Amino acid sequence: MKKNLIAVAVAVAAVAALSVSNAIAGGAGQINFTGAITDDACTIVNTVSNPLDVKLGTYGSNEFKAAGDTTAKMGFKIALTDCPASAKQAAVNFDGTSDSTNAALLKLTQDSGVATGVGIQLYDDAGTEIALHTASKVYPLVTGDNNLPFNAAYKSTAATVTAGPANGVANFSIIYN
Repeated sequence: MKKNLIAVAVAVAAVAALSVSNAIAGGAGQINFTGAITDDACTIVNTVSNPLDVKLGTYGSNEFKAAGDTTAKMGFKIALTDCPASAKQAAVNFDGTSDSTNAALLKLTQDSGVATGVGIQLYDDAGTEIALHTASKVYPLVTGDNNLPFNAAYKSTAATVTAGPANGVANFSIIYN
């Protein structure tokens, strides 16, 4: 009986040592998160309960000849009001469901008969593409009201685009200073 207990103890000790050595062998890492919450923020006009509607237009599926083709850009502005003097600049981070072929694009809402082979591309006011889940360029703010200009367009993800509804929904957050 003693021999069996000793054998079990040795086996358990060997497994424990192996587990510890495997855990240590991978090394360790660390992430420090920093940031702040401020009272000095603007009021966002277009919220979830008061969304901004941007009409991208209607295009023929045959207008897309290759992946990466785009339609005309349609402008829109994110309105911020009551910005305090301490809010000097802001960037915008657009969130939503990424297109499965091109993660930088906003995926179309999966309505019945939805168009395929296309997503929605966002741009800053200089025409620079903004990838979804990535902060835009920084815009200067003035005390009071501000309108941050952006554009959006359809962008093909395949050489063949099929016809159908081509709607999308993006949320956004404002990143100050």
